[in-house]
Amino acid sequence: MSYLDSPIGRCEEAHAMVLIDQTQEQCAEEHECPVGRYCPLAGYFADMHASERKPKAVDASARRRD
Repeated sequence: MSYLDSPIGRCEEAHAMVLIDQTQEQCAEEHECPVGRYCPLAGYFADMHASERKPKAVDASARRRD
């Protein structure tokens, strides 16, 4: 996924378009939001940064045997 494919949202508090595939903390730091500021996009951010995500383990019993 490139920067151009990333989901974005309009933040009325920061008066900016923000990437919502990052964490809320990363966005707040990028846009210099003070601690405690109301975030209108709070429910839309990723819960962790993409570099920290790990693929889900596949359960051995769920694998198809051929």
